[in-house]
Amino acid sequence: MQKIRLDKWLWAARFFKTRSLATSAVNGGKVHLNSQRTKPAKEVHMDDELTIRNGHHERTVNVKGLSDQRRPAKEAILLYAETPESIAKREQNTELYQQAAALRPHGAGRPTKKQQRDIHRFVRKTIDE
Repeated sequence: MQKIRLDKWLWAARFFKTRSLATSAVNGGKVHLNSQRTKPAKEVHMDDELTIRNGHHERTVNVKGLSDQRRPAKEAILLYAETPESIAKREQNTELYQQAAALRPHGAGRPTKKQQRDIHRFVRKTIDE
């Protein structure tokens, strides 16, 4: 196998749970092939460089293997090699997110169920008046 569709490879390498999610990510500009925005049907070759943004993380990987079948995670890892810069950047971002979460005061997130009920009562009360 010398070439494979980008969306199929992303799915087989377990970056996305379904092919449709991989296709949506490629169409949405979350995946770049050799520093170029691309389409889902673009062919991936060995040693291509992919930049994949998924959530808060951005990974830069080099294609080391091609597969059109979704295999176990241990086998999927063999399809790519993440660059050392990407690993360092991802670890740094994770640490920053953890520090930000630690500094956030307790209760400064989503409202609790009780707080939501109080908000709804207040809104209904002001609308009725």
